[in-house]
Amino acid sequence: MATKLELERIDDWRWRLPRAGAMRTDGLVFASAAQVRDLEGEQALLQVANVACLPGIVGPSIAMPDLHWGYGFPIGGVAAFDPRDGVISPGGVGYDINCGVRLLEVPLGVSDLRPRRVEIAEELFRCVPSGVGSSRSDLRLTDRELDRVFERGAARAVDLGFGREEDLEAIEAGGQLPGAEPKRVSKRARERGRDQLGTLGSGNHFVEVQWVDEVYDATLAARLGLAVGGVTVLIHTGSRGLGHQVCDDHLDAMLAAAARYDIRLPDPQLCCAPLGSPEAAAYWGAMGSAANFAFANRQLITHHVRRAFGRLFGAAVEAGVTIVYDVAHNIAKLEEHDIDGRRRRLCVHRKGATRAFPPGHPELAPRFRETGQPVLVPGDMGRYSFVLVGSAGAAAETFASCCHGAGRRLSRHAAKKAARPRNLPRELAEQGIVVRAASRATVDEEMPEAYKDVAGVVDVVDRAGLAVKVARLRPLAVVKG
Repeated sequence: MATKLELERIDDWRWRLPRAGAMRTDGLVFASAAQVRDLEGEQALLQVANVACLPGIVGPSIAMPDLHWGYGFPIGGVAAFDPRDGVISPGGVGYDINCGVRLLEVPLGVSDLRPRRVEIAEELFRCVPSGVGSSRSDLRLTDRELDRVFERGAARAVDLGFGREEDLEAIEAGGQLPGAEPKRVSKRARERGRDQLGTLGSGNHFVEVQWVDEVYDATLAARLGLAVGGVTVLIHTGSRGLGHQVCDDHLDAMLAAAARYDIRLPDPQLCCAPLGSPEAAAYWGAMGSAANFAFANRQLITHHVRRAFGRLFGAAVEAGVTIVYDVAHNIAKLEEHDIDGRRRRLCVHRKGATRAFPPGHPELAPRFRETGQPVLVPGDMGRYSFVLVGSAGAAAETFASCCHGAGRRLSRHAAKKAARPRNLPRELAEQGIVVRAASRATVDEEMPEAYKDVAGVVDVVDRAGLAVKVARLRPLAVVKG
């Protein structure tokens, strides 16, 4: 799009990107005035406008306050499409299909863990493989067993002894997306994922041991099992090389489909196909399989985290580690939403964004019907992360979506350059945070300064009424991918 992009202020937390050129709808950006100043001239705003050009879009093209540039859709982008005339786009899901976060509650106090944080960091680093190409030698799946994981997700991991039946109700969609078709997953994708189940991978993926240092809503926190001084573990990973390959496998087919169906793309990275087309069905079946693989991946890592705590603190602690919640960040799903007073079934793309169902939503497990869905927002390894719950405001404005993290402010290359003269593990150790990683490069590119302050991101969604702040979590020990 050649049109100059200028945001119009709606209120302190909302900005309109007016429809212009080939846009079919407005953009809606959630941000503070300071965050908007940082966005001026950003390619991410152009991506918000580009998404608004896609056929069948319903409502605005939405951007969360952790907005930054991504492949196709911006990271922090949300868009919904009518199944009758809308599209599905791999760029609206991302390469790391169902990259997401899972929060565990550990029956220990921070005073129990702090003296042993080096031990738990070492134990987690030992039992959860991390880094580029990381794999497990103790679990290599046949094609038939992979198909079961693709079909059943976290439930298949539980069947295999990696967890408990009650874990599943604390996972988005029960840890299993419908519509997965294992036959749609290529041989190359299978090979890349075959021995990666139960591994972190690289980049910004992590297992972080934390403690609850502040509670904003005591009632909600208690219902989620969180209290000041309590210990938690946050797991961030996705579908690994398998999901990356699934995305790659479908880009050329989607680009050809867009031409075949006369869809004019403002950016080739937004290649897409009409929902209901053979190309969309092929991608949907493969994407669902990768998403279920990711749910199973986080389930296996949960098992290994439990075992690590059991080895150091005993069987009672291992048995007491429970899942607070698990959310997906990169996904497209069919959901029902109220639009102009009418219930409509829509395909909602969330790219670097979190589902945030409000209290009473029928898709939530009974234990979350009163609280609303937990929304987990990780920050950087030097500061804090947040727990929120979804609200009616998100259901009304953003297709029940919320922010997913801090959002990068430095590229990985720029972060590594800035970190080169420093010793980040030592700096973090001086703050009481133990870091273990597969390489120095990983720590450098994930330096705290590479990210926006997640507190500012969370304040926007809280004050805009998209979610309610529940608790803040501080890091004690971090295992990086």
